[in-house]
Amino acid sequence: MEKYGKILLIVMPIFFMMILLEKWYGWYIKKERTHSMDTVSSLSSAITMVTKNVLGLSFTILSYKWIEERVALTHITTSWLTYVIAFVSLDFSHYWIHRIDHKINFFWNSHIVHHSSEEFDLACAVRQPISSFVKIFSIFLLPAALLGISPLVIATVTPIQFFAQFWYHTRYINKMGFLEKILVTPSHHRVHHAFNKEYMDKNLSQIFIIWDKLFGTFQEELPHVVPVYGITRPMRTWNPIKINFVHMWLLIKDAWKTNDIKAKFQLWFKPTGWRPADVEAKSPVFKIEDVYNFEKYHTKRSKPFYTWVWLQIVLIFIIVAYFLGNIASIGVPNIFIYGAFVYVYIYALTDFMDGNSSSLFWEFLKSIFGISIILIIGDWFGTDKYYSLLSKLMIAYFILSLIVTYTLHKNEINPEKQLA
Repeated sequence: MEKYGKILLIVMPIFFMMILLEKWYGWYIKKERTHSMDTVSSLSSAITMVTKNVLGLSFTILSYKWIEERVALTHITTSWLTYVIAFVSLDFSHYWIHRIDHKINFFWNSHIVHHSSEEFDLACAVRQPISSFVKIFSIFLLPAALLGISPLVIATVTPIQFFAQFWYHTRYINKMGFLEKILVTPSHHRVHHAFNKEYMDKNLSQIFIIWDKLFGTFQEELPHVVPVYGITRPMRTWNPIKINFVHMWLLIKDAWKTNDIKAKFQLWFKPTGWRPADVEAKSPVFKIEDVYNFEKYHTKRSKPFYTWVWLQIVLIFIIVAYFLGNIASIGVPNIFIYGAFVYVYIYALTDFMDGNSSSLFWEFLKSIFGISIILIIGDWFGTDKYYSLLSKLMIAYFILSLIVTYTLHKNEINPEKQLA
């Protein structure tokens, strides 16, 4: 956990600055309207994912190490070639994981958050799930396991491949010539994130586009079909925690409501979006039918509101950065208390962005939670050794945050969802 946290401590500021630079380019150079709340929602999703991963809140049913120890036909000596083989094997594995995520109802829940944005930008790249608590897909690394590639090599290559998927989430890079035949490019991935009928569930590769071409899921970006981003059942919330479980909650309700006993079990493994006929008839769920004519989710707010939201997201990044850099000294069980606080913070902020009255409760809980930590521990997880007044300043912030949030919420003119 500590090593992973140190890596993220380096990567997160780089990604954050690139996201802001792309936003500036779109606003200043391209003269486009910015959708800052969508960006904040994506950033808050990244924070929840990072926190969950650092805390190790998932477990693997079938580990790569277990498979490698039992099925390896040989053991390749670790060299640069080993890392190349591991990289390709991992990409092959991720293609099939990704394809299953898109095709099966149960697994779509852990991937839906990444597609929930109705924009396509670098911020969208960090919109990652927290709902995948069980990892079962090491079996797709069987080619690497047969060759006896060390689990350490796989563990090293995995984050590299994950970070390598960041750059192509943009609308500002056009087709890239010969590279289009080899790598996943922004053009390929724009197709993947679009839900036009021509593009749905296409281009599932993550690094090498060859897998889509081999297995029949490739689609070129067409000049006459402009990609429209999002999902057919829009979330209509900025709250990443809610987004992570909306689809799963629908599956649970459908399984409970249907009178078809067989369907209660089938629906989990049916194609994505499938619902029992009797439930669909009694409890229809809104679905976008015309991708070129639908209302994007947008909350119209005042400039002070937006300014406060951005100040909040910057502050939570600082709080999480301290967490990542001090995991060992914070220790157990305090790291889980810290993680719980981060989740309450994100829930409060994004519920506030949605304009829900419940956000006042969550903001109150966040402030009381934060102040209680300081009073019980004696400071904010050891920060006073760097600056003795820091804990007192944080208490002042929690009180101020509650006052500002209440005031802005009260003064906003009708916090209903406006349409873009």
